[in-house]
Amino acid sequence: MSTPNTHEGASRITAYLKHCTKQHASVFFIGVGGVMMSSLALLTHRAGHPTVGSDRVHTVVTEQLEAQGIRVCYNHAAENIPADCGLVVYTVAISPDNPEYVAAMERGIPCVSRADYLGALMTDYRLRVGVAGMHGKSTCTSMCAQILLDAEVDPTILSGATYAPMGGAYRLGDSKEHFLFEACEYMDSFLDFNPTVAILLGAELEHVDYFKDMEQIRESFARFASLTGSEGITVVNADDEDILESAGRALTRGKTGRIIRFSAEGKESADFYARSIRTEEGLPCFELMAHGESWGDVRMAVPGRHQVINALAAAAAMDACGIRREAILSGLAHYIGAGRRMERKGSVNGATVYDDYGHHPTEVKATLEGAKALCTAGCAHENASARLICVFQPHTYSRTANLYSQFLTAFDAADHVLLLDIYAAREVNTFGVSSEGLAADLNAATPGKAHYCPSPAHAAEQIRALAREGDSVVIMGAGDVIRVTEILFG
Repeated sequence: MSTPNTHEGASRITAYLKHCTKQHASVFFIGVGGVMMSSLALLTHRAGHPTVGSDRVHTVVTEQLEAQGIRVCYNHAAENIPADCGLVVYTVAISPDNPEYVAAMERGIPCVSRADYLGALMTDYRLRVGVAGMHGKSTCTSMCAQILLDAEVDPTILSGATYAPMGGAYRLGDSKEHFLFEACEYMDSFLDFNPTVAILLGAELEHVDYFKDMEQIRESFARFASLTGSEGITVVNADDEDILESAGRALTRGKTGRIIRFSAEGKESADFYARSIRTEEGLPCFELMAHGESWGDVRMAVPGRHQVINALAAAAAMDACGIRREAILSGLAHYIGAGRRMERKGSVNGATVYDDYGHHPTEVKATLEGAKALCTAGCAHENASARLICVFQPHTYSRTANLYSQFLTAFDAADHVLLLDIYAAREVNTFGVSSEGLAADLNAATPGKAHYCPSPAHAAEQIRALAREGDSVVIMGAGDVIRVTEILFG
C-alpha cells in the first residue's frame, strides 16, 4: 500500500524550510536513493540545509550523495530521524507503516510528499516546463534538456531517467530562469507542481490501480494544464483526442493562457508538425514545420517513429520558452538517448543488447518496432536474417490483467519473447495472471515464440543460447529486469 501525496502547497513548505533555516534543523528524505529524490536532496543541501536520507540499498546514486556531504542511512529505522529534524520528505512508494514515517508523525515533524516538495522548490524559477503524458516523459524531458544545454542557458533539470550529457538524471544550474522537470501522473502527483509551460504528450489507460477510466485521466491532465495559469502555455499532442479535450477544458476554465499544438501525423493546422517522416538506416527522419514554415530536416539518433512525437513536443515547448531555432535543431540532432531508453549495453554472440524501461503495451510495441527497423538496417550479412529477441518483465498484476489483450499484440515485431515473472511492486496477485499464462497465449498465436523464464539467470542463459550475429536483444521492464543485463555484462 502506498502513502498518499500531501497537498501542503508552496507557501507552507517554504515556511517549513524557513523554520529549518532559522533553527538550523535538518531535512530528512525517506527513499533518498531514487532518481528524483536524490536530486531534491542535492537541491536542499545546496540551499544550505543539513540533509540526511535513507534507502535500503547502497548504489552509485547514494555514493554521489555521500560525496556531496549528505549522510545516508542504509536501512529504514525510527532512530534514523535526526533529533533536530524539521522536515521529512517521502516518496509515495513507501508504506504508511514505514518506521521513519511513523516516527516523524509521532514526533509532530511535518511530512510532505516528493511531488509536493518539488512543487515548492520550483517556484524560485521563472520558466518552469513540466513534461507530462502516459508515455515518453523521460525521453521528451531529455530532448528538452539537450536543447537547453545547446542554448547555453544554464538550466536546472530534474528527469526520471539518466542522461549522459547531464552526468545523471538531474542538472543543478545557477540561473533562476529555466527549470525543466518530468511530471509524473501516478496518483495525481503532478497536480502539486507549478509549471508555467505544460507539455501533454498523450493520454491512455495506465496506472489502473489508480486511474479507473479515461474520464478520470482526462480530468487529471486538464487540471495539470490548469496549473500554468492564465498567463501560461500548454503544449499538446494534436493527434490525441483525449489530450485535446483535457487542454480544451483548461482553456475554457481560463486556467491556461495559450495552447500550442504539435502533430506527428502532419496536421497542417498544428503550430508544429512533421512532414515526410521516413526511416533512414533504421532511424527516423522528418521535415520540421513550425509556424507555417520549414525549419529543415531533423535526423534522429534514436530508433522508433514514436520519437517524432517527443521531438515535436520538445521543439514546440522550447520555442515557447524563447529558445532560438538553431539551438532547437541542434539539440534534437545531438540527442543521444536517455538511460534505459533503448540504451546499448554490449553484445552477446555478436548480437547487440539494449536495455529499455518500457512496460506498458503501447511502449513495448513502439520500442520493438523501432528496434526491428534498426536491427534490419544494421544487418550487413549477406543472406542473413536479423532477428529481434525481447526479454520482458511485466510490471504489476493490475496492469498485466487490465491490458492483457494489448500485451498479446505488443510483441508482434519480436521473433522471440522471454518472459520473466510479473514484478509485483506494491500489489498482491488477486487477478489470476502470470507470465507463464501470457507465454502460453502468445504461443497459441505463434507456436514457439514465447518462453517463460523463472529467473533472471535463466533469461540470461536463454539469451546466450538464442542470440547470434546480427540479432538485437531488447531487455525491457520497470522492475528488477535489469538483473538480466547485470548477469550478462557484470
